[in-house]
Amino acid sequence: DIAKAKAEGAFTLYSTDPEQGQVKLLAAFNKVFPEIKTSYVRLQAGALYAKVLSERQAKSFLVDVIQLSDMGMILDFQRKGGFRQYVSPEMAFFPKEAKSEPEGFWTWGSVIMAGIAYNPNNVSAADAPKKWEDLLDPKWKDAINVKVSNSGLQHGVWYMLMPILGMDYFKKFGDQKPRAFDSYVQQYGRLVDGQDKIIMGAQYSGYIEFKAKGAPLAFVFPETGVPAVPETYGIVDQAPHPNAAELFMDWFLSPVGQKALAEALLLHSPRADVPPPGGADTVPLSKMKLLSPADWNAFEKDRPAFAKEWNRIVGAGR
Repeated sequence: DIAKAKAEGAFTLYSTDPEQGQVKLLAAFNKVFPEIKTSYVRLQAGALYAKVLSERQAKSFLVDVIQLSDMGMILDFQRKGGFRQYVSPEMAFFPKEAKSEPEGFWTWGSVIMAGIAYNPNNVSAADAPKKWEDLLDPKWKDAINVKVSNSGLQHGVWYMLMPILGMDYFKKFGDQKPRAFDSYVQQYGRLVDGQDKIIMGAQYSGYIEFKAKGAPLAFVFPETGVPAVPETYGIVDQAPHPNAAELFMDWFLSPVGQKALAEALLLHSPRADVPPPGGADTVPLSKMKLLSPADWNAFEKDRPAFAKEWNRIVGAGR
């Protein structure tokens, strides 16, 4: 109900996306609905989920829609009754795996993929890693960066590559002394200024963003496949502005909102009728060999083991 949403006059999004992208996305929504004042909170998935749980425990209901980049947390929140069911007519255009069972609790808003990135000014194409296994070459020691353990994408990389490459691969990868960072902005920044040579589990949207600004970067899709995780959105139970939340979801899941997302965050839409972000050389989802967990509950259960091992690999705070 647009009139009720306008009467509420406000909307709050909790999300894991970089601030500059959030601002652009909400500005696109505001352009259509200027009467609704938008605000957001940005944290890494682990910290954001902890925040919303502690707020709910304190009966403090501040958020309307939450986006998390970790499906384990999404399923946990659904089990806890954290989402309010709302079946948007736009959900019909999303593939089955991109929606909750039953429909209306959560929907994938975008898909993020992770490959390998390097700076061609510092690493020649001939020398550059082509496969995940190439990252174990001693020449990359002290020259690789990754994300911290509370990143949903980094967990996806670990979880999808573990059955293919084995624990031995990750033990050897730890010997390469990779450095961990909170955001892809830091990761790509370090490639551009030559502090690091390689990103393992490089976020493709970050590559598109930096490349558009003229940064010297190259991206590799290893033939084994690229780990992919969704960013998932849902209306929160006891949302302070439920009508504005529904209006946002209708707009966001529509081709207009999904195009706004592609432009703001350079992420790929799960909708087949929305073109990929960036220029003509952006690889569409249909052309990628995506690796995604078949069982998100198992993925969630693996998180503590992953975090412990990843913190050891990156020598947390090295």
